[in-house]
Amino acid sequence: MDRVLNVGYIGNGKATNRYHIPFMLTLPEKFRVKTIYARHIRHDAWDAVPGATYVDDLDAVLGDSAIDIVEICTPSRCHFEHAKAALRAGKHVVVDKPFAGSEAEAAELFELARAQGVTVQCFQNRRFDSDYVTARAVYDSGKLGHVFEVVTSYDYFRPHMMDGVGLDPIDNAAYGHATHCLDQLIAWFGVPDRFHAEVRQTKGAGAAVDYFDYDLYYDELNLKATAHANYASAFLRPSFAVYGDRGAYLKMEKDQQERDLKHFYLPAGHPDFGQDSLEQYGLLRYVDETGVMREERVPSERTSYAQFYEALFETVAHGAPQLVKPEETLAQMRILEAGMTLAR
Repeated sequence: MDRVLNVGYIGNGKATNRYHIPFMLTLPEKFRVKTIYARHIRHDAWDAVPGATYVDDLDAVLGDSAIDIVEICTPSRCHFEHAKAALRAGKHVVVDKPFAGSEAEAAELFELARAQGVTVQCFQNRRFDSDYVTARAVYDSGKLGHVFEVVTSYDYFRPHMMDGVGLDPIDNAAYGHATHCLDQLIAWFGVPDRFHAEVRQTKGAGAAVDYFDYDLYYDELNLKATAHANYASAFLRPSFAVYGDRGAYLKMEKDQQERDLKHFYLPAGHPDFGQDSLEQYGLLRYVDETGVMREERVPSERTSYAQFYEALFETVAHGAPQLVKPEETLAQMRILEAGMTLAR
């Protein structure tokens, strides 16, 4: 299948136009945005994609034999049903986060994909966050000695962001943001041997979950990996902190691709897109092989969310293993579900 793959989108909101299409458009030799479905066709919020057909009939996407891949970018509670419909239509499917509402739903989607001879995976673009990729590179360098703890934070100071949302099993901080953090840690270290999951409603019972704290334990590595966040953190904790018996690494700010996307500074034609400034580089402090304490800034790795699509092309066109493996997503859903049992 050495040809351009045709992609159809279900949904025409922020996810489609900010996080997906700008990166797919950087790979015109591999992908074509063919059709975009929305219940109401309008272009006041997002410009029309040149060459794409906009439809208000879902069958125009699912019934189009020329479409190879369907991307699900609808509200979270719709992901499972839309993904199931696309799989039944024989399409390869990419589902925006959260992948599903439960581990059982996720398992059903993977089994349906297997039966149909296609693939389905979650759009985990943040495997290509520069702060995450750089933290992994520091870990791999061995400069920290035995690493016994890794902590990632996804804090905001938006104390009223979830006001009025109420308790929802999917529309919350855990399913909205912890899905990224947990996926990064599972992709890094594997499915944990055991875990502890905690979510909180800082506004009280019946309010939205706006706080999460997950500890993943890896016994053979003698390592604990933590993903936590709250939405009322006036001092943001480090995006990544890596602790070893010879030193530590701290990266304060998150990847800058989202910053640029929010300002409509898009990857196409901008070689500095998403790039950290020198001041944003992480700080590494460690004892070297001579016993001298060293401290240095670590240049951030250059990454792009387009790398997800490069991997997707290899999977669909050439049969390569999918980037986000079913067992990784099932483990993530299991952890998210366990945490939500604490909400009231």
